[in-house]
Amino acid sequence: MKKLLIIFFCLFGVSVVSNAQKFGYVDTEYVLSKMPEYAKAQEEVNTLSATWQSEIQQMYKEIEGMYDALQAEEVLLTAEMKKERQEGIKEKEQEVKEYHKKVFGFEGLFFLKKKELIKPVQDLVFEAVEKVSKKNKIQIMFDKSGDLVMIYTNPVHDYTDYVLEELGLGDKNDTVQQ
Repeated sequence: MKKLLIIFFCLFGVSVVSNAQKFGYVDTEYVLSKMPEYAKAQEEVNTLSATWQSEIQQMYKEIEGMYDALQAEEVLLTAEMKKERQEGIKEKEQEVKEYHKKVFGFEGLFFLKKKELIKPVQDLVFEAVEKVSKKNKIQIMFDKSGDLVMIYTNPVHDYTDYVLEELGLGDKNDTVQQ
């Protein structure tokens, strides 16, 4: 009876081990850094951001100039004229705040443009990850560069190079930074 029980547990153990799920991880940040398309998209996003920031700074300089002019002419203005100018300055400040929100706010122009330029490149990476996962029968693939914290990872499970290879960016001499 004991032998039968031992054989049963051995067979059960082999069955469990053979059905074990495979896990892996990829450093998508590293993969994206190797993609020229991503660098080009990132450069365009940065250029747009700098342009918009410059426009907003120029608008604030105009407001500052309006304040300076008001202070310089304050003694010559009537109370009504002074109030009128202050209201004009406040309206201009409100316009700049609204423009800033329109450009850099939640789902603003910057967010939408970044999404438009970078999402197609990210989709290429995700498709490559999916192909590599299916090819290697990986059940779950983690993104090492995301918020997932890994205390220890066995490099055997790093499939970043396979994803780079799938994208045609693989280099035999280049190793993933662990």
